Amino acid sequence: MAKITLQDIKHSYYSSPTADEDYAIKHIDTIFQNGGAYALLGPSGCGKTTLLSIISGLISPTSGSIWFDDENVTEVDTIHRHIAQVFQFPVIYDTMTVFDNLAFPLRNRGVSEADIQVRVREVAEMLDLEEGINRRAASLTVDGKQKISLGRGVVREDVNVMMFDEPLTVIDQNLKWELRSKLKELHQNVDTTMIYVTHDQTEALTFADEVLVMYEGKVVQSGTPVELFEKPMHTFVGYFIGSPGMNVLPCQVKNGDVVFEDLNVLCGNQAAASSVSSGKSTELGIRPEFIRFADEGIPVNIRRVDDIGRHQLVHVEHGQHGIKMICPEEQSIPEGSANIQFDPKRTYLYADGWLAETSITV
Repeated sequence: MAKITLQDIKHSYYSSPTADEDYAIKHIDTIFQNGGAYALLGPSGCGKTTLLSIISGLISPTSGSIWFDDENVTEVDTIHRHIAQVFQFPVIYDTMTVFDNLAFPLRNRGVSEADIQVRVREVAEMLDLEEGINRRAASLTVDGKQKISLGRGVVREDVNVMMFDEPLTVIDQNLKWELRSKLKELHQNVDTTMIYVTHDQTEALTFADEVLVMYEGKVVQSGTPVELFEKPMHTFVGYFIGSPGMNVLPCQVKNGDVVFEDLNVLCGNQAAASSVSSGKSTELGIRPEFIRFADEGIPVNIRRVDDIGRHQLVHVEHGQHGIKMICPEEQSIPEGSANIQFDPKRTYLYADGWLAETSITV
């Protein structure tokens, strides 16, 4: 195990980058604590896999340094970093048995057969593979093969970090829950630093203790799932996390007041309004869960109601702006027009996409 520190990491696939947009990784400073469970979450092209490759040593960063505990490993070859990595598609030997696949990394390192017998059977039990341990891997289902990939990473006890690059992409939807639970169990059993890359918020939020949300080559926010949901530091985080995501509405700041379509709106970071520089693009962020119908408030027209099981997703409009709100299944939804209110403690002001500073309790 190791604490992994990334210091001022930048990376470009161009030989002579000049502009900010030339960089796949623009600037990252972060620490993965020893034994933690982390997720890198973001859309395709945001730099997740590039960052994973930099940690593993498959790519050398254009600038910056990587530390494993107190050792600078920036120039250290992958083989000496003691990394285990699981990819989108199972990397196994179909003609070998499950046992031999799991034993392969240990035999490569000269571990004794007696120790291999003990360790392989421990890992097979962790992953529910012991019943078919003598079967050829070719006869297994895709999820069974991916379990072998997981096991090949876990079986080594000298691993500093385990990394997963979209490991559930090829897994049937009904089996994803089972494998996600198995990954959590695995982390608790082996107590190894784990970093999980995904574009799927459900996978990230259910696996990780800390999620790093990436956007355009940067980590725009890191925190627990609750922190990311309740207080997004960037409008992208609010939009990307949640189903549906946060409502982001244009607003103006006038004399310290936050104004949406000529209506004053109270925010959880109201005190920051007076410090927002003129010329910045300002927006309101409010999650659908924190909007309710009221006798007075923002007038809206109800456009559509979607029954999503335990909740109703209500689509309303104020002027040209669509707003989504989530209501309890049993709530009666008015027809035609109504008024809505935003929870002021859960409404936030953003300037140029970032949460306006100096937050206070309203």
